[in-house]
Amino acid sequence: MSATITPRGASPEAIRSHYDVANEFYELWLDPTLCYSCALWEGDEPDSALETAQLRKLDFHANQIRAKGAARVLDVGCGWGSLVRRLVETHGVQHATGLTLSDAQAAWSAQRPDPRVDIRIESWVDHQPESPYDGIISVGAFEHFAKAEFSDEQRIAAYRAFFQRCHQWLKPGGRLSLQTISYGNVDVATVKEQPDTKFFFDVIFPESVLPTISDIITASNGLFEVELLRNDREHYGRTCQIWYRTLVARKAEALKIVDQETYNRFVRYLKLSAFVFNASYTGLLRIGFRKWDESRMG
Repeated sequence: MSATITPRGASPEAIRSHYDVANEFYELWLDPTLCYSCALWEGDEPDSALETAQLRKLDFHANQIRAKGAARVLDVGCGWGSLVRRLVETHGVQHATGLTLSDAQAAWSAQRPDPRVDIRIESWVDHQPESPYDGIISVGAFEHFAKAEFSDEQRIAAYRAFFQRCHQWLKPGGRLSLQTISYGNVDVATVKEQPDTKFFFDVIFPESVLPTISDIITASNGLFEVELLRNDREHYGRTCQIWYRTLVARKAEALKIVDQETYNRFVRYLKLSAFVFNASYTGLLRIGFRKWDESRMG
């Protein structure tokens, strides 16, 4: 599928409206890794172990694609670059490429250069790798690959295009590790009309929409084998609750960086996010895929 006909999800402007608020603002309430996605918790770890839980999440995805000693790995939606740096520093990856649409995130990484890391302001739709990848990871970006106004067919086509690209980019037997928020135990058609849902996708994450598990399985069918699937929604509920409490505790510092409206918007968003995960309205999927070297579609 060519880039000219691939259904595009959130525009760069929509992505930047959220992620380019201010790097210093995010540094106030995220952990030192600047991981802005669900941590991976174990046992009875205290909330103070957030950084440890985030590093465990990064290692989970690295291990899922068999990253140790790999020549080339792609991170689609690399954020502030925590994963690509972890890949080269801890897992011995020779070269890691990260894609982001956020100017602020790319600028943050540019201040911490590493010859083994290549951060690009680029959509996966436009990406043209120089050579195949050993593995691909995408954490927290899939939610932006389709728009709420898409029909079911358009949404699946957008997701399918992503899996087709990953299939093309991977070496034989290569693996893809995906982490995404999904709709949970809800009537999707009804919940889309709820005020809180509109707040998420009109105000917080414009031009975006959540997939369902069936969307992902349908879109990847015949291209990838599912090796692992876990729903860690409670992990994300806890992560968001910690972010919320930290931001509230650092309100005075936050208001020196952003205005009151922005602060209020994020407080509402983080508190509401914790609720919807804990109430099972949304899930947090971590899915490990292995490439079928030849398409298995009939």
